Amino acid sequence: MTVTVVRETHFPELKLANRGKVRDIYDLGDTLLIVTTDRMSAFDVVMDDPIPDKGKVLNKISLFWFEKTSSIIENHVITANPDEYPEVCWPYREYLEDRSMLVIKAKPLPVECVVRGYISGSGWREYQEKGSISGVALPDGLKESSKLPESIFTPSTKAEVGLHDENISIDEVVRLVGEDVPGAIKRISLEIYEFGMELAAGKGIIIADTKFEFGYKNGSLILIDEVLTPDSSRFWPMDEYEPGRAQRSFDKQFLRDYLDGLDWPKKPPPPKLPEEVINITRDKYLEALQRITGRGL
Repeated sequence: MTVTVVRETHFPELKLANRGKVRDIYDLGDTLLIVTTDRMSAFDVVMDDPIPDKGKVLNKISLFWFEKTSSIIENHVITANPDEYPEVCWPYREYLEDRSMLVIKAKPLPVECVVRGYISGSGWREYQEKGSISGVALPDGLKESSKLPESIFTPSTKAEVGLHDENISIDEVVRLVGEDVPGAIKRISLEIYEFGMELAAGKGIIIADTKFEFGYKNGSLILIDEVLTPDSSRFWPMDEYEPGRAQRSFDKQFLRDYLDGLDWPKKPPPPKLPEEVINITRDKYLEALQRITGRGL
């Protein structure tokens, strides 16, 4: 038996290390157990209403990309099979099936590695104000959703739950992580993004932008957290793409647009989500899973 909706996990025999916007992380000593819940965050606020099966979708898509990109950079995945987890995890198998992974412990970098191939969201707003994003100058005359002349690396801060990520310059990244790291994470981020863009294009998907997280294990950079999911990326249907407007997407943008239309100050407490909004959001995540991996739940 597996559980359909998991908003929050409580495993008394395990040590909870962190409860993030979406993931519950347990410290198993030499390894971490990451459980991807069905929590939904928007505008850095965690909604009270979960999206059924969302955690399974994110977990499966991340595992797909971790495997596909392993030739580019090592990642933190040990296994996603609960039978191979430490025995202390087995009593919670019904909560772990399809929505968890056992991973290497790594020291996370304190930056989000954002890559943009198209201009949308906060990048579009910043471009309208400054003509640039995170200090990267862009050509005049770009429209909303325009394809950029080349993909750009626009890092941001990694905010705690309830706070907002902020776009930062490479100089600020140097201040946070040292002089030797920014070049490497920029190169690897762009390489993973370009690889993902090409693979997704063959499935009728535009990956407009995304974000990656890296950590250190024994002095080497590894890819951690999640990869090219509907939570960390904008996915647009290629056959409907038209610059100059917002695009239909199968990610959390539908929910953001709904919330934008409410008289809500984008801070806790979150509004109640109608059942229709929950169901449509779930369907969009399931479509992303099917298109990208060729498999459903």
